[in-house]
Amino acid sequence: MSESLVSVIMPAYNSAAFIAESIDSVRQQTHENWELLVIDDASDDETVRVVKALQEHDNRIKLHQLPNNQGAGFARNIGIKASKGDYISFLDADDLWMPKKLSVQLEFMKKNDAEVCYSSYELVDEEGQRLHKKVEALEKLRFKKLLRANYVGNLTGIYHSGSLGKIYCPLIRKRQDWGLWLLAVKKAGGAKGIEESLAKYRVRKGSISGNKLEMLGYNYSVYRKILNYSAPKSAFLMLLFLWEQFFVKSKQTVASK
Repeated sequence: MSESLVSVIMPAYNSAAFIAESIDSVRQQTHENWELLVIDDASDDETVRVVKALQEHDNRIKLHQLPNNQGAGFARNIGIKASKGDYISFLDADDLWMPKKLSVQLEFMKKNDAEVCYSSYELVDEEGQRLHKKVEALEKLRFKKLLRANYVGNLTGIYHSGSLGKIYCPLIRKRQDWGLWLLAVKKAGGAKGIEESLAKYRVRKGSISGNKLEMLGYNYSVYRKILNYSAPKSAFLMLLFLWEQFFVKSKQTVASK
C-alpha cells in the first residue's frame, strides 16, 4: 500500500495568497508517493509564479495552465485526465491537509475494502486560524443519503481509480464536486468515512459555498442535468435537500477542541 501513487488534483484561480500553504500541506504528507497536478484556470495574479517557484524544489508538482477561465470542474477534469495515480484525491488551492491524511486513508481503504473514502475536517478562517468547529464524517454513506445533501467534503475525498476507473466532474459551473461524488458513490456502492479530522477547510468571505440560497439553483441542476431526473422528481428531491441541509446535515458541524 505504501507504494500506491496518489494523484492530487488542485484547481487554482487567483490563489497566490494561499496556494503555497496548500501545496506545502501536500509536500508534508507522510505518504510520499504522490503527484500534485495544479491546474491554473487562467489566473491574472501571481499564482503561476508561486507554483513554478515551488516546482523547482519538488518535481512531484506538475503545473497545467489553461488559456481561458473554465471553472473548477473543467480544471479538475484536466487534472484527472492527466493523472497517473492508483488513487485520485482533491484539494482546493486555499485548503489544507493534515500530514497523515493520505497515509490514514490508504490504510483505512485497504483494511475496510473501500473504493471511496472521506473524513471529518476542521474549519479555519481566512488567516488559517481555527474556528473550533468540526464537520463530522458519516461512518457509512449510501447513494440515497448523498442525494439529499453533499456529505463528502471534497478536500477529504479520495477514490480508487484502479478499480473504479477515472470518474470526472460533470460540466456544470458549480456543485460539480457533489456531482462527482454522486457518480463515484453510486458506482462503488457506497463510501466509508473516517471520524478523524484529516483536513482544514478555509471559510472565505462571500464564497458560493457559504451562500445556501444561491446554491439551490445549482443543486437543481445536479438532479436535472447530471442525474437526468424528471422535473417533478428533481423538485421533490429539492424539498428533501432543504430538510436534510438545515435540520439533519447541520448537526454534523460540532464544536471541536
